[in-house]
Amino acid sequence: MVQYYFHACRLRHTKFVLNSIKNCTSHLVEGIPGKKCGTVIVTAEELGCCRDSVLMQFCANKLDKKDFFGKSDPFLVFHRSNEDGSFTICHKTEVVKNTLNPVWQAFKISVRALCNGDYDRTIKVEVYDWDRDGSHDFIGEFTTSYRELSRGQSQFNVYEVINPKKKGKKKKYVNSGTVTLLSFLIETEVSFLDYIKGGYVIINLILASTGNPLQPTSLHYMNPYQLNAYGMALRAVGEIIQDYDSDKMFPALGFGARLPPDGRVSHEFALNGNPQNPYCHGIDGVMEAYYRSLKSVQLYGPTNFAPVINHVARYAASVKDGSQYFVLLIITDGVISDMAQTKESIVNASRLPMSIIIVGVGPAEFDAMEELDGDVVRISSRGRFAERDIVQFVPFRDYIDRSGNHVLSMARLAKDVLAEIPEQFLSYMRVRGIKPSPAPPPYTPPVHVLQTQI
Repeated sequence: MVQYYFHACRLRHTKFVLNSIKNCTSHLVEGIPGKKCGTVIVTAEELGCCRDSVLMQFCANKLDKKDFFGKSDPFLVFHRSNEDGSFTICHKTEVVKNTLNPVWQAFKISVRALCNGDYDRTIKVEVYDWDRDGSHDFIGEFTTSYRELSRGQSQFNVYEVINPKKKGKKKKYVNSGTVTLLSFLIETEVSFLDYIKGGYVIINLILASTGNPLQPTSLHYMNPYQLNAYGMALRAVGEIIQDYDSDKMFPALGFGARLPPDGRVSHEFALNGNPQNPYCHGIDGVMEAYYRSLKSVQLYGPTNFAPVINHVARYAASVKDGSQYFVLLIITDGVISDMAQTKESIVNASRLPMSIIIVGVGPAEFDAMEELDGDVVRISSRGRFAERDIVQFVPFRDYIDRSGNHVLSMARLAKDVLAEIPEQFLSYMRVRGIKPSPAPPPYTPPVHVLQTQI
C-alpha cells in the first residue's frame, strides 16, 4: 500500500524486481541476454473502505423512566473501540424530549470514524437521559459492530439496553428497553482520483513578465548555468501538474510586454508567438517558449492580472459537465496594477471550474497577493463574496535553500503550491452535484498464441 499525494510523483521512481520462487536470489529480469523478459502490468486502485460513510437511523422502545415529573429525554452516544481496549466517542445523537419511545434523526458518519475500517471492531452504544445541568443519567448500553449493522433492519439489529448495575442487583431484571436499527445505507465518498480516472484536468500555465533578461539583477536573467527564479518555479510546479493533463498540451501566455514588430503593449500574448495556437507540449515546451519570448519581446509594465484570469474564465465557463477543470499558474514579482479588477475577476471565477495558483518571486512585499489568497479574509468585490476559495499563494523566497539543494527546495514548493488543488476541485464538484464518470476498463494485454510448425 502506497500513500497518494497530489503534489508528488513518487510512483515514477518505484522499482519492481521479479524473483524466481525456486531461487530467491535469481532475478528473472536477467532473462536471456538480448531478448525481452516479458511484460509487467501495474494497476493502481484506491482503498475503498476508508472512503465509505454510512447513513443510519435508530429508534428505541420502553426505555427506563428517569425524570420524576416526566418520562425521559434520551440520546445515544457511540464509541469506537481502540486497539488497547479503550473506547473513543465518535458520535452523539440529538436529544428527543419527554418520551420512552424516541425516534432519532438519521445521521451520517464515516466508516473510518465509526470503526477505523475494521468491520468486526466493537462499537459500544450508550443510552442516556439528558439533564439540563449536564449530569446525564445512564440508562444502559449495548455493543454491536459494523458487520452486524450492515445487515440492515432485521431481527439481528434489535438490541437490549442493559444497565450492568441493575442487572447485578435485581434477579428479575431483563433490560432497560430496546434500541432498533431502522436503516443503514452505505455511501461511498468520491475522491479526487475518482474524477481523474474518469476524465482529465486541463492545466493553464501563465507567466508574469517584468525585467531585463540580460541584466544579472533581473528575475528573468538568462543564466547559462542555472534556471532563473521564474524558470525554477515554473518547472517545480509544472512537472507535477502536467501529469494530470491527458495530452500535456498547455496554453502558455505572458503579459506585460511590448510585442514585435510595432511595440504594441499586451497583457495577454502567446509565449510561443502564435496567438491562434498558444499550446506548448509539456513543461519542456513551455520552458522553451518562455526563454524564446524573452529574446523577442520587450518586457513592460503595468502588471494586470484581470485579463489573464478572464481569459481562462472564458474557457472554464464553457464547461458545464465537470469533464474539465482549469488551473491557472501565475508567476509574478508581486507588483499588481489592477487590484480592484482582479478581485472582481476572482469572485466571478469562483463559480467556475478553475483554480488560481500564484507564486511570488523576488524581494517585493506580497501584501496584495496575500489578500487575493483569501485565507484570512474571504475575497469580495462590490459587495459580492467569492463562492469558494480558489486562490493559493506562496512566496518563492521561502523555498530558496541556502545550501544550494534546489531539488529539495522545489519539492517543498510544489507541495505547498498544490496542496489545496484537490479540495478546491472537489468543492466545485460537490456544489454542482457533478459525479465522476466511470473509469475505463483496465488494460488487458493481447494473448499471443504460440504455434508450432510440424
